[in-house]
Amino acid sequence: MTMELTWHGHSTWHVDVDGTTFLIDPFFDNPFTDLSPEDVDTPDYVLLTHSHADHIADAGSFSDATVVGVPELTGYMEDEEGFENSIGMNLGGTVECGEAFVTMHRADHTNGLMTGYEHELGMPGGFVISDKKPTQESDADATTFYHAGDTGLMSEMKDVIGPYLEPDAAALPCGDHFTMGPVQAAIAADWLDVDHVLPMHYDTFPPIEIDIRDFEKEVKATGSNADVQILDGDETFTLE
Repeated sequence: MTMELTWHGHSTWHVDVDGTTFLIDPFFDNPFTDLSPEDVDTPDYVLLTHSHADHIADAGSFSDATVVGVPELTGYMEDEEGFENSIGMNLGGTVECGEAFVTMHRADHTNGLMTGYEHELGMPGGFVISDKKPTQESDADATTFYHAGDTGLMSEMKDVIGPYLEPDAAALPCGDHFTMGPVQAAIAADWLDVDHVLPMHYDTFPPIEIDIRDFEKEVKATGSNADVQILDGDETFTLE
């Protein structure tokens, strides 16, 4: 099955799995997109990795969707942003969403609400989206995308996510300062053993401005066979 992955800059992705649509971490106030939330069709599901402003700022514009995240965050979205439907899940869990299965995994990051960090809204995470339910039996026919969220390098990528959840493609933060930089993100791509790696969370703000070519060089230096897919804003990559 094909999976359409559209990057709207920063950590914002639109994912289409056989007609089931997801919007991950909607934040359109970034230099890679010319779109505003009003330009984007409401997806079936809004997936939120954590509650920092640059990941949930535009979530309320899609309140007709079902919001998915840790219960603390989905509860906040219901109370404050008008969502009527939610799926509160947690790290390690898998839920069925339309034609896809969504597994939440940990991310090494913080999770304060907005830029003032007034509230703690549960653990940050990342999402693995697949057209097949994960099992210990390898399935070469599955198509699987890993959105790592905001994270540093962690051994679970090598020990759990790569060998058992088997992503074909991974969107990895590489802007440094607040997340992995090019070196650690390249190691993550190698550990995950993905066919394609898509950089994100870079060049949005001055602290995370990098030369994205450094990421390409670091991936090559690991010996990984992953193809680095550097997308323009609002560009779609088809995962097959």
